[in-house]
Amino acid sequence: MELTVYGPLRSATGEKTVQVDSEGETVRDVLEAFVDAYPRAGAHLTDDEGALRPSVRVLVGERKVDLDESVADADSMQLFPAMRGG
Repeated sequence: MELTVYGPLRSATGEKTVQVDSEGETVRDVLEAFVDAYPRAGAHLTDDEGALRPSVRVLVGERKVDLDESVADADSMQLFPAMRGG
């Protein structure tokens, strides 16, 4: 699946767009495969307990999705990490 990443996730991937191979079929599965491939990205997406940070936005195509929604390999995903600042 093609993922487009924003903000500090680019420093973890080195690129704006990356390919992630996932064995699963849900958004959660793809995110787990992404963090496995780019471990430095995990801190930007999850909290200390491993839960997705509330400010993280995940879009498939142009729609916001929940972690348990199904996705296809042909879909494209966008990850907007938690942003700090004020």
